[in-house]
Amino acid sequence: MYRAMPPPFPLPAHMPCPECGASVARGREDDHVCEEERLLRYRMIQLREEIARFDDDLAAYLSSQRGRFDVWYAARERSKRRDQA
Repeated sequence: MYRAMPPPFPLPAHMPCPECGASVARGREDDHVCEEERLLRYRMIQLREEIARFDDDLAAYLSSQRGRFDVWYAARERSKRRDQA
């Protein structure tokens, strides 16, 4: 006869909201509304590695052939607009 094994650890009373990370009581997930500031902070934490390497990625792009062209083209377009004004 097979008996179901109990979970190895008890289920926690609260779980993090997948959107904002707030601790939400089990069974109350539908009542939870994410606070805008907390949601923004949670997303910033999730993106911190991307944010940290942004400057390096931008510098690498701008030193590439495509990046140098885009810099030249943007300067050319700004110059055209200045001349038309």
